[in-house]
Amino acid sequence: MMKFILLLSILDAAAAFTPPARIISTKPPPHHLYSTYDTDYSSETTLINIDEEAPRDIPSMEQWSYEMGAQRTDGFTLTSDDGGFDVYAMTTEDLPTGSPILTIPEHMILSSNKAMAELRTGDMSEAEKIIKSVNAESEFRQYYLMLKLLVEYEKGMESPWYQWLNSLPRYYTNAASMTPFCCLCLPSLMRKLTVQERGYLQRLGVSSIKLVPYLNDDTKYDVDLCTWVYQIVYTRSFESADGDLKIVPLADMFNHGAYPEVESSYDEQGNYYAYTTYDVPAGSPLRMSYADPTNPSFLFARYGFLDESTEATFCKIIPEHINKDMEELGYAHNRMLFYKDGNVSEEVWDILLFQHVSSTKIGDKRALMEAHRTGDYATKQMLHEKYYEYTSAALLEHLESFLEQLDKLSTKAGERQRDLGDHP
Repeated sequence: MMKFILLLSILDAAAAFTPPARIISTKPPPHHLYSTYDTDYSSETTLINIDEEAPRDIPSMEQWSYEMGAQRTDGFTLTSDDGGFDVYAMTTEDLPTGSPILTIPEHMILSSNKAMAELRTGDMSEAEKIIKSVNAESEFRQYYLMLKLLVEYEKGMESPWYQWLNSLPRYYTNAASMTPFCCLCLPSLMRKLTVQERGYLQRLGVSSIKLVPYLNDDTKYDVDLCTWVYQIVYTRSFESADGDLKIVPLADMFNHGAYPEVESSYDEQGNYYAYTTYDVPAGSPLRMSYADPTNPSFLFARYGFLDESTEATFCKIIPEHINKDMEELGYAHNRMLFYKDGNVSEEVWDILLFQHVSSTKIGDKRALMEAHRTGDYATKQMLHEKYYEYTSAALLEHLESFLEQLDKLSTKAGERQRDLGDHP
């Protein structure tokens, strides 16, 4: 691959719970590990405070998880580097490959299947009509998980998940937390994905929730509360092999990593297990994979962070029209890659070559496709060398244009007077 210097901008049922073969600690969690962000939780409230600055009660959640039957390896701990806004899992002991990290019994797990079985009653037809009218039927699983969280929120301290809910973040930096002006300050692909994420929130928000018969009016019309449960569902639920969306308390503290230390699985009873994927030294974070690390724009839009650990990222070449030949050559976000070491994936060069010969040399376009289909590397290489002057110029033009766009967006964001209601 040819090189360019590139600048590239996560109790009754306990009896049925079967632990893994290796023994995991059942000792109560060591609360002293939270000294960096301990808060006074002495005042008891019925409903959870969802203000952005509200403290996260991590110690109570850990004690709750222990009492509910969760098991964890010695060395597993939760910590924070920013005073408790982001709390994540790490290990204080060396963990060999295949070591069990967590086991979470099924009764602790929130799932879309269980939520729909409980809450998709006959009098939900009017609320579902709103969802269908905006073509959001594909989001029913997320929608009913949101409703489940609202039901549990209304129960206050009577909810079995109260301590877990009170440990969750209130402050987010992803698409759902942005204003329209924030979106205008993003590059094209990131802006597109951000608008898409905000669309999900609008379709699943108060307009349909206000028609849910078993929620009280204070809950139905609370936009901030509906946004908060949306954030929980979309950032903490992951699909299992059977298509169920599941939120696994305690395991939802695994951050994202391009090279995850953690692999998850479920047994036939629905119990959750987490194991190490390789030897993990003491002091390391314990991370899972949220999504394809080569598409940081999606990770930013959905989760609110940019993954700097990935070795490659989507090149942001977005043709106006993508045809079947281009897809056959490898046009896809996870294949059109720029690498940190300056390399460019073969698919990028193939697409640039295809675009050029499609408008200038139809015979060479046919030769390119035939060589690609038959694995004729020599012919493809000959065509790349023949047109390198044009494809390399096109790539440099793309890079310069993208960097210029970033400069303009940065200036746009900086020149606007900061208004927390418009551009937080």
